[in-house]
Amino acid sequence: MSFLRISNVVTKSAFRRPATRLYPFERREPFKGTRGHIAFEIDTCVFCNLCAKKCPTEAIVCDRKEKRWQIDHLKCILCGNCVDSCRKGCLTQMNTPAPPMTAHHVEVFKADAQTPEEFEKERAKAGNPAPARGGCGDEDGDSCAAS
Repeated sequence: MSFLRISNVVTKSAFRRPATRLYPFERREPFKGTRGHIAFEIDTCVFCNLCAKKCPTEAIVCDRKEKRWQIDHLKCILCGNCVDSCRKGCLTQMNTPAPPMTAHHVEVFKADAQTPEEFEKERAKAGNPAPARGGCGDEDGDSCAAS
């Protein structure tokens, strides 16, 4: 009797859609309240330091004098306090996850224009290795600090 039940289940499964998604090819849409990653727009930032003061884990460092903003994604708990406190709207909380990191690095954004060589020298001097992912913020490296 159990053989008939098992064969019935196998036959039904063979002619139905799979119960799971083919993950790398089919990605599901994130839920409405999903906490993904913090996105920063340096062009609108006035370096008021409110986001750094509101951060409970001190993952954000903002330096008004040097016009530098940096975030340590391994310290960030994605609470959204920095996004809520930003008056200019330069911080947004995306609902898509950040790409995986293979090495610890602090993401640095600087308002002053620099050449990529100067930026890498400064990053090495500060003890931050080059990011293992696409660049300074996104997968294809378009939002680098040297803007």
